[in-house]
Amino acid sequence: MYKALNIKNWAEEDRPREKLTNKGKSVLSEVELIAILIRSGTNSLSAVDVAKGIFNSVGNDLNQLAKLSVKDLTKFKGIGEAKAVSIVAALELGRRRKESESIKKPKIRSSKNAYDLMKPDLMDLSHEEFWCLLLNRSNMVIKKCLVSSGGVSGTVADPKIIYKAALEALASGIILVHNHPSGNPEPSQADINLTKKLKTAATALDISLLDHLIFSEQGYYSFADEDIL
Repeated sequence: MYKALNIKNWAEEDRPREKLTNKGKSVLSEVELIAILIRSGTNSLSAVDVAKGIFNSVGNDLNQLAKLSVKDLTKFKGIGEAKAVSIVAALELGRRRKESESIKKPKIRSSKNAYDLMKPDLMDLSHEEFWCLLLNRSNMVIKKCLVSSGGVSGTVADPKIIYKAALEALASGIILVHNHPSGNPEPSQADINLTKKLKTAATALDISLLDHLIFSEQGYYSFADEDIL
């Protein structure tokens, strides 16, 4: 009886792992995918049988399956803690993927777009922070990066850190943003010198420095808008 139920005794094309390898993931049923996570069954049940029992218990509904905890899953015959953790982890990855896909990447069309995007990060700060927005060729934001955090009077913006992040993200363009806790968005000479230095570095790396914003709660200063980039 055991040999008949052991997946190793099935035709190779019917084994879930071999089926995925040879035919692709899309041809597998939910039960077969769960069986791959389980890997092995019991003396009387194959991994597919165990998976079928679990999936049937939640009405063959993946959303309901995702609600089961490790403790819930270990109540099923053939499911120990390690197998339960694998199932929970896989379903959590699926949830996070769905969540990340639902978040549309914002597109920067103006300095105001960049200012509004940075408001949650820079509003109400009593110290200075330096950020960069990494953009693709369509000016859609790949990610926001905190470069440095300093005191009331200033912070250090290291070009190596900024462009390392840009290169790792395969960014085509960047927008620099730092705040002035004083509320005065006018650039200092140090801000102007830094912008020129970062512009030179960007050109050498074939990355477009699209703007440098000085953020304040009352408004902002845009180097691009002022045509001094």
